[in-house]
Amino acid sequence: MRPSIPERGGNSQSTILWVLFAALVVAVYIFGLTIPLVGPDEPRYAQVAREMFESGDWITPTLGGHTWFEKPALLYWLQIAAYHTFGTGEFAARIGSALFGLGTVASLYIFGRIVERRGGHVGVANWIALCSATSIGLLVFSRGASFDIIVTFPLTAAMVSFFAFDQDGGRRPYLPLALFYFFVGVAVLAKGLVGGVFPLASVALFYLVSQKPPPRRFFVSLIWGALIACGVAALWYVPMYLRHGYEFVDEFFIQHHFQRFASNKYSHPQPFYFFLWVLPLMTLPWLPLLVASIVMDIRKRVASAPRALAYAWLLVPLVFFSFSGSKLPGYVLPALPGALVLVGIYANDLANRSRLWARISAATALLMLVGAFIGLVTVIPRFAEADSVKGLFAAAEKKGYSKTRVVALHHFSHNAEFYAAGRILRDDEGSQKVLYGPTEVATEAAASDDGQILVLVPLEYLPQLMNFSPLRTEFIAENSETALVAATRSN
Repeated sequence: MRPSIPERGGNSQSTILWVLFAALVVAVYIFGLTIPLVGPDEPRYAQVAREMFESGDWITPTLGGHTWFEKPALLYWLQIAAYHTFGTGEFAARIGSALFGLGTVASLYIFGRIVERRGGHVGVANWIALCSATSIGLLVFSRGASFDIIVTFPLTAAMVSFFAFDQDGGRRPYLPLALFYFFVGVAVLAKGLVGGVFPLASVALFYLVSQKPPPRRFFVSLIWGALIACGVAALWYVPMYLRHGYEFVDEFFIQHHFQRFASNKYSHPQPFYFFLWVLPLMTLPWLPLLVASIVMDIRKRVASAPRALAYAWLLVPLVFFSFSGSKLPGYVLPALPGALVLVGIYANDLANRSRLWARISAATALLMLVGAFIGLVTVIPRFAEADSVKGLFAAAEKKGYSKTRVVALHHFSHNAEFYAAGRILRDDEGSQKVLYGPTEVATEAAASDDGQILVLVPLEYLPQLMNFSPLRTEFIAENSETALVAATRSN
């Protein structure tokens, strides 16, 4: 294979450079996973997995001892396996996401290799992988203990498997098709029904824009392939239904699938065009190449099979979630690999035409990786510590409050789910119980066995609590938004 970055040393020197890039990518994706869990989702998902791990129950997700039917089990299974290996910490909560991020990059590399085998775009596999690994979207979401990257990898693997069938299916159609349906089943385990809808809709759109009918063997595969996909998904869905019946169907499918899509029940409203700017930003620093690639295809009014599939791949999730009543940035992550295929093909074409462009692109990728590493050493840990309550409860433990009950005043603290596990005051439905004044804090303190309680309070309400005379209060610590106070009911 002719190298994409021409060097005087020839193929061997170029190969060494690509291997070094690959090693640096793996190091950056794995490094720094031990920083405190941030945001509302990471601590909750990590705690759900910890409760399943401690109970030995791999089927029913729980949070605070109450059933938690919001998401399927694949992320939790990865975390449970990591807890067995590394202990119940931040690294174990995130390592599955990091590996799935690397799996996404590896799948896109295989996509490029298929393109190369068909005789086009020499060296494109390396460039697709490098641009993907250094895109801000994959770099960020591969470091989070959340479901977005967990569903993106199997969806990517499914689309690559279909592409292998489309390009080489005449000789060996059954293995890539079997892998396609297998990864569809894994995607359903990862995020629910969209795991099945997106790949099939993307394939249908690909055949539509390519103006060719699907081959007969693909239609036939829908029958036996559905059995593979359903068999994989059934590993969790069947025992969940047998154990919880309609309660599971109502909460998981009706509320967290259909109502989440059709309404703003979960308070994540955004305008229709929200993902039209979120997805391009996820491709940074390669956004100019994405724009140039799209403009080129518009002018030519024709796209090769890899590019046609890439457009179908990115448009289905983009359009689907644009109509959703609930929008979060990570929802559109499954569309990112399609965009990165376009970026990688265009970057490779530039590199093959110009040594200067090859070096500029390689330097850009290197700067992204080095910048990410520097950020993980300097800025990001400080941000995580300021956002997390981990340090607050570590300070409380030093003062002898390791078993004291915890309440939240005037706000929810989802971050505390992991760092104050088993001690959070909850309502009858299992949600965190929010108190709305020092009087309620005093009541809860009096109800505790030792008359003490730890209070997570927003900084603006701290004076109100500290100056409430019926309580004896001890300030423990604070982060950028929240203080932790020990409160004791005065006699």
